[in-house]
Amino acid sequence: MIIREKTGLFELLFATKGSVLPHILPRILTVSILAMLIVWIDGWVISLPHLDAAPFAVFGIALSLFLGFRNNAAYERWWEGRRLWGQLVADMRSLARDSRMFLPEDAARQEVLKLALDFLHLHRVNLRKLKISETKQNWSGMDFSQAAHPPCAALNAATATAVKAAPDGFARKALSERLASIALAQAGCERIATTPLPYVYSLLVFRTTYLYCLLIPFALLEDAAWITPIFVAIIAYVFFGLAEVTEELARPFGETVNGLPLDAICRTVEISMAPHLDIKAPPALQAQGYYLS
Repeated sequence: MIIREKTGLFELLFATKGSVLPHILPRILTVSILAMLIVWIDGWVISLPHLDAAPFAVFGIALSLFLGFRNNAAYERWWEGRRLWGQLVADMRSLARDSRMFLPEDAARQEVLKLALDFLHLHRVNLRKLKISETKQNWSGMDFSQAAHPPCAALNAATATAVKAAPDGFARKALSERLASIALAQAGCERIATTPLPYVYSLLVFRTTYLYCLLIPFALLEDAAWITPIFVAIIAYVFFGLAEVTEELARPFGETVNGLPLDAICRTVEISMAPHLDIKAPPALQAQGYYLS
């Protein structure tokens, strides 16, 4: 995630960190060069058809509406992912307090919390499709790399420890409900990660956008003449940019610059857990070059 304060006009115009421009620049250059070629052929080789701009205006409005709808759908996925991780933070903090109330043995309480932290990091790794070996955090010392589903294995171990250490049925019920709420947020995140936006949306958007950008020079030849490639570049930036933003927002758990800062969220939970584990709280993660992972 990009973390920046309000920028000035110069930075707003020329900032590249967090922008989709580096990703779409080859496409913009391609359609712009083709537009230059069309202008050259029309002016120096053979007269090409000069189309009416009115149909392209209607076409552009329809394409904008469709891109807006798809962008809203992608942002909803991004925002739901953030809400689910916010719920995980709240549930982890509540689990620490519940454990202090319902688990009288310090060793058992700390074991449950360490397993919960292992679950959180394994959940992050699972959503980002990383290798467990890339996870440097291992609080409990247990190896879940061979488990069919490592996050669930860690949560199951935490549940087993809590059930064994709980002094009565009420304590077991309270801890079980808290762990069930964590599992519910986990399932919600996995639903987003494993259910992408329908592929036909991406196919239709990119095909239509390319078609529009390749045909629009013929509607601009009459009035724009040699400035046509500049207008085509601007149009391509808008439409290709919206399409690329949608692609990033639709995958909220990725490590892109517009993905959710899962590392920082996990560190927030570690800071909250530190007093319950009788350890010094680690420092909060800071953005590096405006990027917070």
